[in-house]
Amino acid sequence: MSDRHLPRNVRLLLAARTARSVGQGATVASFSLYLHALGYSGAAIGTVLMAGLLFGALMTLIVGPLSDRRGRRGLLLGYEVAAAGAALAAMLARSEWVLIVAATVAGFGRGANGAAGPFAPVEQAWLAREVDGAARRRTFALNATLGFLGMAAGAALVALPALLGHGFADVDHYRLLFLLPLAGSLVSIALLGSAREPAPLPPATPGRAAARAAAHVTRAENRQLRRLALTNAINGLAIGIIGPLMAYWFARRFAQSPAAIGPALAASFVLAAAGSVLSGKLSLRFGAVRSVVWMRLIGLLLLLATPYAPVFGLAVVLYALRAAFNQGTAGARQAVAAGLTRAERRGLAASVQNLSLQIPRAAGPVLGGWLIHAGQFTTPFLIAAALQALYLYLYRRYFGALDDLPA
Repeated sequence: MSDRHLPRNVRLLLAARTARSVGQGATVASFSLYLHALGYSGAAIGTVLMAGLLFGALMTLIVGPLSDRRGRRGLLLGYEVAAAGAALAAMLARSEWVLIVAATVAGFGRGANGAAGPFAPVEQAWLAREVDGAARRRTFALNATLGFLGMAAGAALVALPALLGHGFADVDHYRLLFLLPLAGSLVSIALLGSAREPAPLPPATPGRAAARAAAHVTRAENRQLRRLALTNAINGLAIGIIGPLMAYWFARRFAQSPAAIGPALAASFVLAAAGSVLSGKLSLRFGAVRSVVWMRLIGLLLLLATPYAPVFGLAVVLYALRAAFNQGTAGARQAVAAGLTRAERRGLAASVQNLSLQIPRAAGPVLGGWLIHAGQFTTPFLIAAALQALYLYLYRRYFGALDDLPA
């Protein structure tokens, strides 16, 4: 199946992700700086980001398995309505408590590559239901690519107030940026509203021998899911220490404003999109696991080099290149997770994929924010790199054999 002949539901889900990602890109580039402008310390910024990640993890725990039994379209629409309300509240309300609650619900600043926040397992399971085999790998790669491009557009738009002569001297100018996630949610609501979800799979009624065979398969799947949870936990902690705080790191390390940081992060998202395309091609030729391991190994080396860059421009180049090889594997990793279980358990698999990533990731911003606030601009990168190295070793050990199985 070519990308031109993707099912209509898949095209609508991809379009919704693209619209959603524009607003996410804007908040990744500006939200931590908004909190910094309001007088929040690095640890306090990390705590706000942690609250959003923990709330998202709790919701993932609930909605992922639920999506295997209930309609996925309704769950995604509910998420978009809540996200639109949070963006509107953040834009209009003057209370910082309202801002924090809205950020917790919508996950401002965490950067989900256009995924539907804690409802991402629902989205992934629906996509996996629509396509399979090589078409699924291409679809997940395209899904990630479009998300990165949307985030690039959103991050670049953060520079717009400065181009219009307003700048960010007045913190109220940050509020206008919440128009982007609001618009993205409204567009996503319209797109998802026109989707038509396929009928749920009928429950199987196997005989005794088939039931024993199914129980054996379930135990094997559960073993793989436990391995996925362990590797993702290590990866999530590594991501959380640095990922949500890069705008804050650029501001503290090089005294840059949102007008410079937004385009810098936009460049990283553009290269991540290119990396996603490359990852998709490598996955089809060499296998998804091999493409993840080798690309992220290059990303690990670039991560180590970034904090030693003496000037802002070089740091941006290193970080953007690192995004191509690291974040660009998102689609391949999702495809691997989707292939670990049977169709009727893909909501559970996607939940494990996201939940095991998000809970450790939630702890990272507090540690990273505290270190950056204390002037430790290199230590967070070294910790993240050590964790990434362990992740790659375990990922290859646990899942490397999957590349030799038929698609």
